[in-house]
Amino acid sequence: MSLLDGVTVLDLSTVGPAARASRWLADYGARVVKVGAPLGLQIDPPFYAYSAHRGMERVGIDLKSEDGLASFMTLVDSADVLIESFRPGVVDRLGIGYDTLKGRSARLVYCSTSGYGQDGPRSQWAGHDLNYLGVGGFLDCCGRGEDGQPPIPGATVADSAGGGMQAVVAILAALVRRASTGEGAYLDVSAADGVLALMALAVDEYLAVDVVPGPRHGMLTGRYACYDVYGCADGKWLTVAAIEPRFWANLCKALGLERWAEHQTDDELQDEIRGELAAVFRTRTRDEWVAELGPADTCVAPVLSVPEVVEDEQYMARGAFVEAEDAEHGRFRQVGYVLAGSRP
Repeated sequence: MSLLDGVTVLDLSTVGPAARASRWLADYGARVVKVGAPLGLQIDPPFYAYSAHRGMERVGIDLKSEDGLASFMTLVDSADVLIESFRPGVVDRLGIGYDTLKGRSARLVYCSTSGYGQDGPRSQWAGHDLNYLGVGGFLDCCGRGEDGQPPIPGATVADSAGGGMQAVVAILAALVRRASTGEGAYLDVSAADGVLALMALAVDEYLAVDVVPGPRHGMLTGRYACYDVYGCADGKWLTVAAIEPRFWANLCKALGLERWAEHQTDDELQDEIRGELAAVFRTRTRDEWVAELGPADTCVAPVLSVPEVVEDEQYMARGAFVEAEDAEHGRFRQVGYVLAGSRP
């Protein structure tokens, strides 16, 4: 039996944090009903996005019509969770806000997802992932290009970890409480708030000791050569994250750089250490280094491209990918049940 067997979720979203959340809830076994506008009146993401709505049901309802609203209310009566991602205030204008639905089902867990939250001076701002990473301090603490420009991340961190996973955690917590009280809950999930939670280590340091974090400020943002990305002879890259002194000592020994083992955090030597590591790593290919250093307690791993990721032996061994089928596009692979406890 799946962990969320018997839980019914109504999802009014098409993209973003809410769609991420319902994807993962479905992976945990919840019955997810995607409620959208009738066909032809809505914009859908690409067929493969959000795992192609694997294991979900879809229904088209015109919430602005009397009949459509009545049909939706029938779905609400048997639902455990509702997730929506309209701009704050829209659900009330549609007649499906929390206060209205709570009157029909006091046990309903109602999750509103938005960029900045349901209140505050930015609540009505339009936005996307990069905006939320910017206001939450994430981008300012990332490594910079030569011109000092913060990077554009390769994943939608705010939508997924800041918003989607926050929504899942909040929903599950509300369901746990409901099991003992019988009462539902209203959840105001803000992707920007979620980014702030992810940035707590840096923000709390500033609040406590008035030190401004940023690129190469501390261990986890590249201050030391033991925590960095290095190029190899074939133009590919590997990551080094030898934080603990014993792992750093192992790495130095393996590279023939034992003299640096006792100088891991000597600030005045970091440029020299980093330069020597870079020179050594450039003498062999990425995969040659990884084969030697990966199993040797050095905290070294490859930087994989997406085509490499989907054939990676570790992910393959853990069954990370499954097959899906689309009526128009046929069969294709996709990321499967990779979160702990979600495998059916």
